[in-house]
Amino acid sequence: MQQTPLYDTHVAMNGRMVEFAGWALPVQYPPGPTLEHQAVRNAAGLFDIDHMGQFELRGPDAALFLQYIQVWDIERMQVDEAHYSLLLYGDGTLVDDIFLYRRPDRWLIVVNAGNRSKDLAWMQANTLGFDVTLSDVSETTCMLALQGPKAEQILQHLTNAPLSQVATRTCLATQVAGVDTLIGRTGYTGEDGFELYLPASAAVDFWQTLLETGKADGLLACGLAARDSLRFEACMPLYGHELDAQTNPLEARLGWTISWHKEFVGREALLKVKMEKPQRLLIGFEMLDKAVAREHYDIAVNNQVIGHVTSGMKSPTLDKFLGLGYVPSEYSTIGAEIDILVRGQPKKAKVVKRPFYQPRYK
Repeated sequence: MQQTPLYDTHVAMNGRMVEFAGWALPVQYPPGPTLEHQAVRNAAGLFDIDHMGQFELRGPDAALFLQYIQVWDIERMQVDEAHYSLLLYGDGTLVDDIFLYRRPDRWLIVVNAGNRSKDLAWMQANTLGFDVTLSDVSETTCMLALQGPKAEQILQHLTNAPLSQVATRTCLATQVAGVDTLIGRTGYTGEDGFELYLPASAAVDFWQTLLETGKADGLLACGLAARDSLRFEACMPLYGHELDAQTNPLEARLGWTISWHKEFVGREALLKVKMEKPQRLLIGFEMLDKAVAREHYDIAVNNQVIGHVTSGMKSPTLDKFLGLGYVPSEYSTIGAEIDILVRGQPKKAKVVKRPFYQPRYK
């Protein structure tokens, strides 16, 4: 398994290490996932997300190339803006979901850990005819996430940059604790917060300084379990669960990311889906019977399997048993009753509005 620069630090903090996308990462620390989850909702949490991939794109045709290989219209982005987007195959299905950062001299592209090699190869294969240089800078870059309502005041102790002026979906290059850092204000928890990109060589001291600085404000180190429950409550998709190479963005309700007026890989296939309407849709549901809906459980109506669960758990914030899954479009109406087959036994549930937890951003 691969290790981030903070592996030994996690072990010293008694983090319970597990395998995730080929990486050894902490699933939780001694306080436990529930307290870590609550820390992010009420104070702040610090996550090691350095397993994610970071690519840099440069060259005279960088903007033309990027406009072609992903769905968002980057001409709408100013320097130091950030945006969520998608890479698609020619048939309109998902290569990956990504984040783009427009820098003065380059583009930063953040990809999912398990897709890093695949994404790089797919993007490289599409560079033919474009004067660009695509570099994988993941090994020399450390990526952390500081999330929660107190994230700004904690980070402000360590930088002279005016963080209150950093809007959501923008970034700022500055120094934090004396370290050159790119601060992005995006988030994957449903809370305000920051992604921090810094030299991998500075990761250990930086992590410890952040935790010590935020201790009085209730900052906790958080593992994968809290990261999953937080993004789940905010109904943010996870590649390998809600998203995969057999799914298109309209099924996943990500049509808001697509700039239809421009050309991009997969546009024609996706336009056909748009015109004909998706045959299935991602839904959120609440259990009416007391049961936990697990990934891969079948969804049924009148004893007929119609779909499957992609994510499910008891929400720590809402104290409800909730889930996400795919069903035929005709069963996606809010209020529709469905059954979740839990160990083969039907348990009643109903389709509810997403997100379960309304994200709170600056």
